[in-house]
Amino acid sequence: MFDADFFRRWMTATATSVDREAERLTALDSPIGDADHGSNLRRGFTAVTATLEKEAPDTPGGVLTLAGRQLISTVGGASGPLYGTLLRRTGKALGDTAEVGADQLTEALRAGVEAVMTLGGAAPGDKTMIDALVPAVDALGTGFAAARTAAEQGALATTPLQARKGRASYLGERSIGHQDPGATSAALLIAALAEAAGE
Repeated sequence: MFDADFFRRWMTATATSVDREAERLTALDSPIGDADHGSNLRRGFTAVTATLEKEAPDTPGGVLTLAGRQLISTVGGASGPLYGTLLRRTGKALGDTAEVGADQLTEALRAGVEAVMTLGGAAPGDKTMIDALVPAVDALGTGFAAARTAAEQGALATTPLQARKGRASYLGERSIGHQDPGATSAALLIAALAEAAGE
């Protein structure tokens, strides 16, 4: 069972990972986006950890809802609303229980991913964060390590795709051959989840 502390560890691990990988995310974003994905997410998750230190929600859902709200208010571009929606909707699906099981987490995260797909209008294969998140959630029932691997493979698999959503879609065929920065950062989020779980 996973309590609020586990979800705080997940957000802290994500912030550490995003901070470490910010330059790589921005480098990936440079040829097909605004070259600000890494810096935007770094600012957002730094704010998330600062907020969670000040306010300490005592439920898993409360931690994720607060984190999502913070991302929406501090991150520019598309990534703030998308990541904010992912965490808020996942938190809402977890409800007010003090501890959640692996199955509850999987279903809540699936609801979060579906909310992102609705908001962004993206589906698997569109070269977005969805290409990492959908396989991760599908693999989560097998374990956190399996979800991490699936997310990383999903991010890598965006390289040969042509972008059909977001800023990269304006480039048409020129978006082919570039790994999607959103899928890459989504893989970092899932890897941080596995780290928080000790896998």
